[in-house]
Amino acid sequence: MSQLTPGLKGQLGKLVETADLASAYGNPGVDVLSSMTLMTLLEGSCLRAIEGGLEPGQMTVGARMEMDHLAPTPASFTVTATAELLEVKGPKLVFAVSAHDGVEQVARGRHVRFVVEHERFFQGVTQKAAKRSEV
Repeated sequence: MSQLTPGLKGQLGKLVETADLASAYGNPGVDVLSSMTLMTLLEGSCLRAIEGGLEPGQMTVGARMEMDHLAPTPASFTVTATAELLEVKGPKLVFAVSAHDGVEQVARGRHVRFVVEHERFFQGVTQKAAKRSEV
C-alpha cells in the first residue's frame, strides 16, 4: 500500500445511453441518468485514482458510498466522474467524488474502499458459498 497516498486523482467518463437511464431500472418515464449508474461511474473514478498503486495480490472493495445526486442528465450527454484520495488509514481509503455532465455538477460525495488480500477475500467468498449449499 506504500504507493497509495492522499492526493491521487482519477477520472472516468461515460456517454449516457438508454440502458443507463432510471427508466431502464424500473422507474417509468424518468429518462435521466440513474443514481445507480452514477454511483458506478463514481466508484470507477476511484479505481482509476489508485491504478498501479496496489501491491501484488491486493485489490480494493467498496464499503460505503455517500452521494448527493444534484441534477438530472439526459441521454446523449457525457458524464465525467472524478475522485481524489483524501485519506489512507491502514487499509481504509477515503475518496472525495464528484461528477459533471458538461453543463453542471450532477453529483458529489464520499466513497470508502478497503485494501484486501485477493486470495484471502475469495477464500471467504468460497466458504460462504459452501455454507449456502449446506442449508
